[in-house]
Amino acid sequence: MGVHPKIGITGLPRSGKSAVMEKVLKMLVDEREREIRVRGSLTDAPIIGGMQTMPILEGSERMGYKVINIVTKEEAIMAHKDIDSRLRVLGYGIDTEALERIAIPAIEYARDECEVIVIDEIGKFAVESELFVSVVRSALQIDKPTLLTLHKKSRHPLLQDIRRRDDGRILEVTPVNRALLPYKIHKLMRETY
Repeated sequence: MGVHPKIGITGLPRSGKSAVMEKVLKMLVDEREREIRVRGSLTDAPIIGGMQTMPILEGSERMGYKVINIVTKEEAIMAHKDIDSRLRVLGYGIDTEALERIAIPAIEYARDECEVIVIDEIGKFAVESELFVSVVRSALQIDKPTLLTLHKKSRHPLLQDIRRRDDGRILEVTPVNRALLPYKIHKLMRETY
C-alpha cells in the first residue's frame, strides 16, 4: 500500500456522487492552472486521467449511460434501454465492448502517465466486464491519488476489496454533506502530493 489515498465516493443513486467528483476535479485542474501561471509549465502530462460515466437523458428519464475518456473526450454508450443484449442490468442492455474500448485505455493512460487516476463509476454495469475489473485492479496497485465512485450496495468482489483497503477512504454523499464533501476530498488528496 502506498502513501497516496484511494478515495471512494459512494451514496444512493442520484445522491450527487458525480457532482461531488466533478467539483473535486475542477478544483484540482484550477489549482494546477494557478501553479502553471506562477511557476511556468510543470509537465506535459495531464494532471487527471481516467474515465467518467454520464447519464443519457430524455427529458428527466434516464435512458442509459455513456463512458467518457477524460483526456481524449472519446465516448461510447455502455448501457441503454434500447441495446439488445443478453446481458441486462436494471433494465439496461450492456455493451461491454463499448465500455472496454473507452475505459481500458483511459485507465491505463491515467495509471501510467497522469498524477491523479479517476474511475467513475465502479458499479453494476462496469463490473460485468472482466477486462474492466482487471484494469481497475492494476490501477489500484499504483501509488497515485485515485478518485473512484462506487455503487453503494454492490457486493462484487472488486468493490469489497476497495472498501477493505488500508489506503482507502470511503466517503458517502448525503444531502447534509454534499456541498462540503468536495473540499474534504480535495484536502485529503492534496495532503499527499
